[in-house]
Amino acid sequence: MPFKAASQSGFRGVGRQRTALKAIGIKATGGTITESGGYRIHTFNDSGTFVALGTLAVEYLVIAGGGGGGSGLTSGGGGGGGAGGYLASSTTVSGAVTVTVGGGGAAATTTTAAGGTGSNSVFGSVTASGGGGGGARNANGGAGGSGGGAGGNGTFTGGTATAGQGNAGGNSSTNAETPGGGGGGAGAAGAATSTSSGGKGGDGTASSITGSSVTRAGGGGGSSFAGTPGAAGSGGGGRGASYAGQTPQDGTVNTGGGGGGGLFNLAGSAGAGGKGVVIVRYQI
Repeated sequence: MPFKAASQSGFRGVGRQRTALKAIGIKATGGTITESGGYRIHTFNDSGTFVALGTLAVEYLVIAGGGGGGSGLTSGGGGGGGAGGYLASSTTVSGAVTVTVGGGGAAATTTTAAGGTGSNSVFGSVTASGGGGGGARNANGGAGGSGGGAGGNGTFTGGTATAGQGNAGGNSSTNAETPGGGGGGAGAAGAATSTSSGGKGGDGTASSITGSSVTRAGGGGGSSFAGTPGAAGSGGGGRGASYAGQTPQDGTVNTGGGGGGGLFNLAGSAGAGGKGVVIVRYQI
């Protein structure tokens, strides 16, 4: 009986707390809360819970973790990681809504390994798919929210994208010492390799959900042994590596950017994918 009484008291306490919050104009809790242009914005850089104190019409931006870059050797570069899946829309919620912020895919750490796939991000029933890992030398790019770029040293294909969430990774060709393709971004496909340059990561997509325009979910650039590395896609993608010593870059945290492709002379390392983000807003 004492346990039951304590539970009832606790429930009454929660109800009183919600009533008090509503009375001062609080409509929801969870995440980091800011205000801009007549909207209240809840940003989740880590997993948590969004709690609507009643029925609430919201807009959301859900971005998954970006894919890690693949790695290669002298005869073939690693592909750039694809950006995490990008979903932006509106819905109606009430009560507690689970928020999961997906981590970035692991970077390749051996000379001929593919990059890891990013983890999914979730807002209630909405799921954005993790970005595809960049392909290793002699391999296709991985599928994901946006696809990873193909590895070099032959004719290989960039990874496919999840419908409505991103774009495919770039292909590689049969040129000597072929670089890796660029990872796909939310706004554009990853670029294919040229004669000696790694493919550029696909650009991300801009959103003003926080009150100012921010581009997120860019793809990672492919690596190049004999030429220039693939440039990062705008919106948090990482640049690829070059034999001349340009180290691969990680995707930017909380943008879902893909990691840059790596090369053997840098201990087989590549860039890791960037962690995702979930942002929710509603009118005050």
